[in-house]
This record gives sequence, structure tokens and C-alpha cells, in this order.
Amino acid sequence: MTTLFITCGLQGSGKTTLAKRLETEHSALRLTADEWLHDVHPEVSGAELDALRDPVERIQWSVATRALALGCNVILDWGLWSRSERDRYRLEARDRGARVVLCLVDATRDELMERLKQRNADAPPGTFYISESRLDQSIALFERPTQEEISLFDAEIA
Repeated sequence: MTTLFITCGLQGSGKTTLAKRLETEHSALRLTADEWLHDVHPEVSGAELDALRDPVERIQWSVATRALALGCNVILDWGLWSRSERDRYRLEARDRGARVVLCLVDATRDELMERLKQRNADAPPGTFYISESRLDQSIALFERPTQEEISLFDAEIA
């Protein structure tokens, strides 16, 4: 049975680091929207970047569903901040016969800010600058999974 791994967490929490590890451990296709966006639009940031994210994620989801149908494990390395998004992809993957694992990567605001300062200074490929105010906006929008929601997944990696 194929597995869809869904990463969930804020910028700087370690989602991509975990996704890269899972990619190797589970022979999975890793789909990281930021990497594709950076390759196509390295000069873009902020609200403009957000406007470009939806089309990239739609294409990546199409690739993901095809890969799952072909028997390949998939990692959605997107963050998936809202419950409705997580529900959508969990249910659609299950409809395709895949098991779904929630990969919740959590950190305090101070930890996130420290990691982002380091990442912003080094700017590895496939990453974008995240300001403190942008992080605070993200924290306000993030819907952390409840225990009830977590129980809906086949497994959890935290």
C-alpha cells in the first residue's frame, strides 16, 4: 500500500529536513512547493509568492495522485496550515487507496525565529526570506491539529 506523508508546520520548523529524511527512508517522491517556486521565480517573495503558490501546489497534487496510483510513496512538503486542507488531501489520498501519515513538526516562536534568522542569513536553495512580521502572521493563521484530527490519520510522525 502506498503512503502519502503530509508535513504540517510553520516556516523554519524543520518540515523539509524531515521530508528529505522520509524521502530516503521510504523511497518517496518529495514535493516541496518552495523549491519549485524558487526555481521558477527566485526573485519573488511575500504576497506575490503566495499568489503563485496555489498553481504550483495544484500541479504537485496532480503529480502526487499519479505517483500514488503508480505505487509510489509521496511527501507533500507544504506546511498545510489549515484543517480543511489536511482533511482534503487525507480524504482524496484515502479514496485512491493510500494510507496517510501526518508529519507534525512543531517548535516555539523563539525556536522558529532563531532557525529563520540562520536560514535567512544562509539562504539555501529553494528557500525564501521570512521576516519576523511574516512569521507572526503565519503563527496567527496556523491551525494546529487537535488530538481528534490527529486520530483521523493512519499514523503520526512528530
